[in-house]
Amino acid sequence: MTFIEKLNAAWTSRNSLLCVGLDPDLKKFPAELQGRPDAIFEFCRAIIDATAEAACAFKPQIAYFAALGAEEQLERICAYLRSNYPEIPLVLDAKRGDIGATAEQYAREAFERYDADVVTVSPYMGWDSVSPYLEWKDRGVIVLCRTSNAGGSDLQFLEVDGKPLYQHVARLVAEKWNTNGQCGLVVGATFPHELAQVRAIIGDMPLLVPGVGAQGGDVEATVKSGRTAAGTGMMINSSRAILYAKPQEGEDFAAAARRVAIETRDAINRFR
Repeated sequence: MTFIEKLNAAWTSRNSLLCVGLDPDLKKFPAELQGRPDAIFEFCRAIIDATAEAACAFKPQIAYFAALGAEEQLERICAYLRSNYPEIPLVLDAKRGDIGATAEQYAREAFERYDADVVTVSPYMGWDSVSPYLEWKDRGVIVLCRTSNAGGSDLQFLEVDGKPLYQHVARLVAEKWNTNGQCGLVVGATFPHELAQVRAIIGDMPLLVPGVGAQGGDVEATVKSGRTAAGTGMMINSSRAILYAKPQEGEDFAAAARRVAIETRDAINRFR
């Protein structure tokens, strides 16, 4: 099954557009995990088990693991997802942006070491920075397009033939790079107008949409701007708001994450 086929199946079987981001921050871990050598794995495993029913994808952010020398725990987390939830796409958020032999090694890292279904990449170095990943025909590549941070406008709004650069990227990926149907785009929820413009350019290509939850993106505007005619087409990511949800009476951290994940999924579904 290819990445796109798996994602389409997950949208249907999970009735969800929610992507749960895995950004482990040791300072925010519950007391029972503090000081444990396997704390990152155990935290992420508990979050995965608690939120899987509400998720169409999981997205570990590699920097949170690499900064702590915890790549081995990330490998274990990816293996856990593959073994226990093989039907849910695994998005490795790495934002790689190199070329040639180096890009080939990054592709091996994503698709062999971590066995991810799809990886995020930067298009700044052009086709050469994307093509090595596309050699893996069953995997996917999600290209940065219109990011959720305010500073993204420094470059993404520069004009190319009278159009902002992010629209040029969207058209380039949709019309030239997506030859095998493997590509998607990152477009932030904090800019719903731009999200709608990208959707009009790319047709039904999938979008990874950060920016809801802790970053404050509006769920209704996001869904209405980015959905396809079928009411799918997006992996709407929430990380911190779910991972570090405040437990209510009788809840542990995983139960709190489950509650917020279900609430987020249901809020998204109201506008599909």
